[in-house]
Formats: sequence, structure tokens, C-alpha cells
Amino acid sequence: MAKPYKYEVFTHIIEQQILIGTLRAKDRLPSVREIRSLYKLSMTSVQNGFEYLVMKGLVMSSPGSGYFVREVKDENIPDIQTHFSPVIRDESFMKNMILTSQQTSDVSSFNHAVPGDLLIPQKLILRTMQEVIREKGATLLRYYPSNGLELLRRLIAQQMAKYGCTLNPDELIITDGALQALTIALRSVTAAGDIVAVESPCVFSVLEVLSSLGLRVVEIPVHYRHGFDVEYFRKICTGHHVRALIVTPNFHNPTGILMKDEVKKELLAIAGDHQMCIIENDMYSDLYFGEERPRCIKSFDTKGIVMMYSSFSKTLAPGIRLGWLYAGEWYSRSERVRFVLGRSVSPVYQELVLKLLQGSSYERHLRTFRKKLEEQATRVLDVVRRSFPEGSYFHRPEGGYSIWGQLPEGVPMEKFWRYCDRHQILFTPGYTFSFADQYPHHFRIIFAERISSESIALLEKTGVKAHELLLER
Repeated sequence: MAKPYKYEVFTHIIEQQILIGTLRAKDRLPSVREIRSLYKLSMTSVQNGFEYLVMKGLVMSSPGSGYFVREVKDENIPDIQTHFSPVIRDESFMKNMILTSQQTSDVSSFNHAVPGDLLIPQKLILRTMQEVIREKGATLLRYYPSNGLELLRRLIAQQMAKYGCTLNPDELIITDGALQALTIALRSVTAAGDIVAVESPCVFSVLEVLSSLGLRVVEIPVHYRHGFDVEYFRKICTGHHVRALIVTPNFHNPTGILMKDEVKKELLAIAGDHQMCIIENDMYSDLYFGEERPRCIKSFDTKGIVMMYSSFSKTLAPGIRLGWLYAGEWYSRSERVRFVLGRSVSPVYQELVLKLLQGSSYERHLRTFRKKLEEQATRVLDVVRRSFPEGSYFHRPEGGYSIWGQLPEGVPMEKFWRYCDRHQILFTPGYTFSFADQYPHHFRIIFAERISSESIALLEKTGVKAHELLLER
């Protein structure tokens, strides 16, 4: 509790007397000397007390005459009644938001594409954050450079160089997560009405960014066996002026497919022929299940036509809103867009990630995280493949944290989703992955939460229900 000022022994009494009407407007107050004598205060304390009353508008000073109660006229406050119209929200957007981010429990949520609480390196993050706060202190309360800490950008460039990808740290921009990085990239190379190609299926968040920027979209199929349909993409580019291609070559979300290096080079050639920018999503590349991190498209880029982005929220924790964009020759425009979207990324997050990259703890975490994800992917894949009806298909991911599933055409999906909703089992429906409603019988399963025996039991029961629904037809 704050220590009271000494003058409050008399100012409080005067305030109360004015409030109840004992003291009226223009009444003369006791002199400074009288107050000083009565309350045994210093001259300074008494003067400070009267100045406080003047500041509150209760008292006025008359030079040579003393202090008087101020005449306060009734304020003519208008009686304004404000009526707000109902807030109009986009029902389709809100529904998709809920379907892709709502959580019920760790046991039954298979829709949230972020690491779960038990897979987040909580002790490492919190300990490192405490160290950062102790070391940096009030510096963390200031703006940081709008393009991000120079040393952090250099460390990210050094990390990527290990995988054969040369990035100029001066052309890197630190962002508030991956979605902001993508938005900056698109606003730097396109204008409303331009055509942008995306993989299909494509996550809802990317589709929403494209829609909000007024861009026209061409969906390029991703096939289970061959992955990205290069020939279809080539045909589209021949007949249309495609400004950019957004692609996740390493562990595409939701299929988990890894694009072959030959296809990456072919996409570069097509983009070069048609003067197109490739915007590469590299978020999942560190989450590989094989022997080594796959190469990114940017590592084969000799013409400077690839922009690239990533985020630490997928490998550390969803609340660590820190990503990056390699803008290359579009840096000047990207920097301006970044500034408009926000003056600076959180200093705490920048210093946290910087400290983690300077040591070996982040790499150790990644090794543990990858192993756990692969174990959980295998476990989930095993249970859904044996529990769901014949004719179902669940694709084995090569990295990342999603499994793309498909039920037989005979399963009435409305009834299937009602069952899932009633039992609070959360998958992400296939129809959220396309503007064209291409995947009515598909759904995505996320295995980044801890998979327990209860989770397995729920998946088994859902598979049994799918059997029953198929037989009803």
C-alpha cells in the first residue's frame, strides 16, 4: 500500500467538508500558518497540500488574501445515448477459424497445427526468457530495428547456409510469425486482381490471406504418388499470367509430402520462363523424419526469383510469434510493407530466439522433437489405418505434423461430423483446404499433441463409427 502524503491529514478533511456542503463556494479557508500550527506540519507540506487542492479544482488562491473554496458550476453534460449496430461477422470465416484452431482437450484435439503443451520445451524457453530479461532489462521496452536484430538475422542466415541455402542477412526481415511474412511477400510482388498459384489442398490461413488481398487463385493439385502436379502448373502458366507461386516443398501441409529435388528445379525453370516469383514456405523443413534436412527450392535458385519464409512458432511454441522473410530483390518494397504492419517485432522474442540459436539447446530440442513426432505419426497412422473402413486412405507423412485422410465416398460426411462434434473429437475438415470445395471426404489429423491411450481409443471409436455410417448406406 502506498505511503500517504503528510498533507493528507488536512486536505482530506477539507475535501469532505466541501463535498457535504459544510464549506461553500467563496468560503475562506484557514491560513497556511493556522494549518501548520494545528497539524504540526512543515511550511512545505502545507503549501503542497493547498497546491493539491487547487490542482483538483476545489480551491482557488487569491494573492494576499489566502485560499477560498472554488465556485464549481454544474456541468451541462448532454445525455447521449449510443446505440451500436450488431457486429457483422463472416460466418464462413468464423466457422473455419474454429475448425482450425479450437481446442477441447489434449486427448481429443487433432486439429491444432502447433506443438502441444507437453511437446513444447517449456523449461528451456522460460529459463532462457528469464535470462534475457535479467541481462537486457529496460532495453526490452524499447523499439527494436524494424527489420529485426542484425545478429539474429546473421544467425538465421548461418543456419540456412548449413543446408546449402545462401541468404544475405541484409535482405532478411524479422516478422510477427509466418503469416505476416507471407502477407508481406504477397503485397511486395502482387496487386489486387493478380493471379497467384497455390498447392491444393492448401491451409485455410493462406487462402484467407489471398482472399483479403483481392488476389485470384489457381489451385494446383498435390497428388499422393507424385506430389505437386508440375504439368498442370506448366499448362496454367502457359495460358495465364501467374504472378507468384506459394509452395511448401518440404512436408506440405496437410499431406506431409516431400517434393523431390528434380521437381524443385523444374518449378524454378518454369517460374524463370514466365518471370514469376516463387514464395517458398520453409516452416516444416526442420521437422524431417529422414536422415537429413531436405534442401529448399531457394538453394537451387541462381536467378533470385525465390522469396522464402519460416517461423519458430512451429518448432518452439505457438506463442513465440517470431518468423522471418527472405525478400531478396524485393527487399525495399517488403521493408516498407513490414513497417506499415508494425513498427517492431517483440524484443523479448527476438532476444530469446537469438540466445537459443547462439547455443546448442535449440538443436538438441529439434532432435528430440523430431523423434517424438515420428513416433506419434507412426502410432496414429497405425490406428487409423486399421480402424477406419476399407476404402479409406491415410497418407504417411515424411515430416511435419499432419496426416491427410480420406474416407470412402459412401460415408455420409454430415453424420460423421455430427458424431465428431457430439463427442468433441476435432479434425480439420477437407473443405477448409480449398476455395472450390474439392475435398468433402477428406480431413487432416494433427499429431503434435501428446498421443495417449485415451487419444488412441477415441480414434478407434471414430473409425468404428465410420464403418457403421458406411453400412447404413
